Amino acid sequence: MKLDPTKLKDWQIAEAAEETMKPILQVAAEAGLQPDEIIPMGRHLIKIDYMKVLERLKDKPAGKYIDVTAITPTPLGEGKTTTTMGLVEGLSALGKRVIGAIRQPSGGPTFNVKGSAAGGGLAQCIPLAPFSLGLTGDINAIINAHNLGMVAMTSRMQHEANYDDARLARSGLKRLDIDPANVQFKWVIDFCAQSLRNITIGKGSDMDGLEMESGFMIAVASELMAILAVTTSLKDMRERIGKIVVAKSRSGRDVTTEDLEVAGAMTAWMVDALNPTMLQTIEGQPVLVHAGPFANIAIGQNSIIADLIGTKLADYHVTESGFGADIGFEKFWNLKCRYSGLKPDAVVIVATVRALKMHGGGPAVKPGVALDPAYTKENLALVEKGCQNLVAHIGTVLKSGVRPVVCINSFHTDTPAEIACIRRIAEQAGALCAVSEHWLKGGEGARALAECVIQAANEPNQFKFLYELDMPLRERIALIAREIYGADGVTYSPKALAKAEAIEADPTATSLGTCMVKTHLSLSHEPDRKGRPTGWTLPVEDILVFRGAGFVVPVAGTIKLMPGTASNPAYRAIDVDVNTGKVKGLF
Repeated sequence: MKLDPTKLKDWQIAEAAEETMKPILQVAAEAGLQPDEIIPMGRHLIKIDYMKVLERLKDKPAGKYIDVTAITPTPLGEGKTTTTMGLVEGLSALGKRVIGAIRQPSGGPTFNVKGSAAGGGLAQCIPLAPFSLGLTGDINAIINAHNLGMVAMTSRMQHEANYDDARLARSGLKRLDIDPANVQFKWVIDFCAQSLRNITIGKGSDMDGLEMESGFMIAVASELMAILAVTTSLKDMRERIGKIVVAKSRSGRDVTTEDLEVAGAMTAWMVDALNPTMLQTIEGQPVLVHAGPFANIAIGQNSIIADLIGTKLADYHVTESGFGADIGFEKFWNLKCRYSGLKPDAVVIVATVRALKMHGGGPAVKPGVALDPAYTKENLALVEKGCQNLVAHIGTVLKSGVRPVVCINSFHTDTPAEIACIRRIAEQAGALCAVSEHWLKGGEGARALAECVIQAANEPNQFKFLYELDMPLRERIALIAREIYGADGVTYSPKALAKAEAIEADPTATSLGTCMVKTHLSLSHEPDRKGRPTGWTLPVEDILVFRGAGFVVPVAGTIKLMPGTASNPAYRAIDVDVNTGKVKGLF
């Protein structure tokens, strides 16, 4: 069936492709999975018994490991998942055994302005509706496990407020004396719900709980999602969940989920979520989906488990990091690779003429608003100036010791002169460069990109981390701010400074990595500062400690852990065909 992306919407292409897609058991067999390693989840999805696969293949050498990241995107995104799917298809077109790994979409962007993150055109992950609407329940498990922790904490606070020590003892409880003014945990929901950012709970009588300030985060910002991304086994996950700090006592002691005796029950919710889900590209290559998005407010990586499986089964395993190299790749590099022991053989930086023009001073790009003509007509001056942003991201990847491949994600309005300009600047900065037409042509359109990636992956590299864990926290933050973001320095709010000093004085915190929270729309902390900002200072407003995940979370600028829903959200266009039950309008 010939599908034309210029005439069909992404969901229409996906719907048509699903009519002839391979049986998922065939995809699994072609990927090298054994029947007892497959957990059926309906007609088109399976989960993978990761323990059986990794045990069977423990002595098999790993395939080439490819990370896909991007320049600083416009609010529309620059096709990073589309490129990941296109590269998988392109490597397959060259006869390579290849597996992709992407993150499970959050309901927040799916029903808001950014869409589902399944890719686009002829470079998509299918089936689209199950992928976009909960998949096999991993995010639902995170929501329930996380909120169970909140239930345990808030009920314990209520009982301690109303019971004396003798009555607590009769229930087998020891007073934890949680400080209501120093609670670290919030509730989670998988939508962008700004009205839930700050709430008061427990209003009413003593039977209705302890009245206190609280709030919601989006589910993928939960520490449990970070744990799912970095864990390597059920035993490891159970230990990590028990280390989650929910609050401080009035004496300043950490109160954990283990203290609340809820860590085991939280883990029970998460057992099945440890097994990655397998789908396929439009062209029938296997795609692992595991863990979640939002590298600006979370780790934003698919799971270590998925990557361990992919590198064992395939000659080339293509994994995706969230947002730009300053956000997603930096965390892939200094957190995920540190915990997994895997090292990338090549890194792809996705760029578009559209985004580079924006960084060169072009008009604002806004979802739901038609692009200004500056983005559809040749303008070499805007492209060349905007390439400062591309060069910054190339420099970030080079600091890791890996040579990057710049993928120019092609749009039909791009001109040869604009492409030549980007290629010249990228190569001068030390990167390889390829134009890719995967959106329009699928794997055939990604051949040049795939060849470039193979070349880069076969070059020796000197992969190294940006920092060692014995570096003091504030020195580490300053290093990331200076070397990755381009800041002149770092300032701290009084609250953040007090927390930084306490962390640096705590010998048990020296092994924790650093997971920065910062806007993805700029190299700086200010979303409207495009290009390669200079002469600025990074303000750290707060610092969270995710002991279970194994990192400290400095929060820069005014970014929120609960995004908001826009005035023209995607859910307005989503509906169901009542005759067939098919979902339409997803993108």
